[in-house]
Amino acid sequence: MEQVGLGLELVKQFIKKKYFVCNIDKDLEKMKALDNTYKDNYKGFIGDISDSLFVKNIINEISNLGTIKILINNAGEPSFKLPTKYEKDDIDKCFKGLQGMILFSTETLKVKEEKDLKIVNIMSSAALRGNKQEAVYCATKWGERGYTESLKVAYKGTSVKVIGVYPGGINTNFYKNSRDYVSEEKQSAFMNPCDVAKTIIENVTNESNLTVADIIIERN
Repeated sequence: MEQVGLGLELVKQFIKKKYFVCNIDKDLEKMKALDNTYKDNYKGFIGDISDSLFVKNIINEISNLGTIKILINNAGEPSFKLPTKYEKDDIDKCFKGLQGMILFSTETLKVKEEKDLKIVNIMSSAALRGNKQEAVYCATKWGERGYTESLKVAYKGTSVKVIGVYPGGINTNFYKNSRDYVSEEKQSAFMNPCDVAKTIIENVTNESNLTVADIIIERN
């Protein structure tokens, strides 16, 4: 059964809150479906998030549509293997998420002139600990965490707010090619992406005079 991903849930729930959402993905069919469903509140882009020229052009195009209030970096691909089984392709795949996070944050900060912006970096509980069959994936997430923490220091006291999000296992297609590691039975006990998205948005969009700097989401 096709599972809804966290990214799609975030798009749908932000639109329900009357946000105009721009989404970067690699799935053309899903992008077309979103375009057809949310014509007035959505614009999708297809491309490689690790391509610096693509990122620069897309951020410039989005900034021309209106003010960027929130940047959410949510990209990532898993590679769950024992340490000796990793090959270069696995490493490249895992590190695309980190590259995209840095490129999109950098270009967004430039067009926003480093003010009035929330950067939300969605990582994983794998950024908080090591796991036996996640050496490279953990390395990527620890890198994303280091980048996130450095942004917080760089923009402390400014109107740029940086939020790190660390969810545990979510019941999505993320694990579909890793059944030797995460069985369907095990996955079924993971968190609902709808609930995770709701929790993230509630904390990111709160109207109080405060910022939730870190969001750790775990299943009961």
